[in-house]
Amino acid sequence: MSAIIAPSILSANFGKLYEEIEMINNSEAGWFHVDVMDGVFVPNISFGFPLMKPLKEKAVKTLDVHLMIVDPDRYIKTFAEAGAHVLTVHYEACTHLHRTLSEIKNQGMKAGVALNPHTPVSLLRDVLPLCDLVCLMSVNPGFGGQKFIENTYNKIIELKAMILELGLNTLIEIDGGVALNNALLLTKAGADVLVAGNTVFGSENPTKTIAELVELTK
Repeated sequence: MSAIIAPSILSANFGKLYEEIEMINNSEAGWFHVDVMDGVFVPNISFGFPLMKPLKEKAVKTLDVHLMIVDPDRYIKTFAEAGAHVLTVHYEACTHLHRTLSEIKNQGMKAGVALNPHTPVSLLRDVLPLCDLVCLMSVNPGFGGQKFIENTYNKIIELKAMILELGLNTLIEIDGGVALNNALLLTKAGADVLVAGNTVFGSENPTKTIAELVELTK
């Protein structure tokens, strides 16, 4: 079974957003990945609820929303109403992570936790049963187009072992630096979902590139 490919809307051409959404709808991608940045938790600002409206209206696939913001608890219900299917918060941004994950699930969404490159996966052991997804950042969050951090492979292997040990079905998502030359290696290490931004939208034929990523990870 191939990995779920989740093109990152952050890298799309916003001048033709509806066309980009249709391209993903008609491609072999499984999810839409939506990065929300506040300029505080990460040194960049991206879109928020205005983008969720066209996605909710036009997207026919899972909306995977990644909150790179401080105090994400304030917005859980609003993102549920805006159409998010998966809502991921950062371990580093949540003082009461168990409560945050529980509330995401209470609002009818799948709950995800993201870890920055410096954060050990072992810190998730006590909350892993609440996690439908763990997003391992394979670059420092905030900007697209960064170089992939090689230690990510070790973190995937360690996290997959913990998931299996606890008898869970938690998905492992990789965000940052995913490309045609490492997609298979990431999947073999244990990744289930690959977020692809510049690799998809920077290619001459995004639909073909998505299909290649799917084929590579079978």
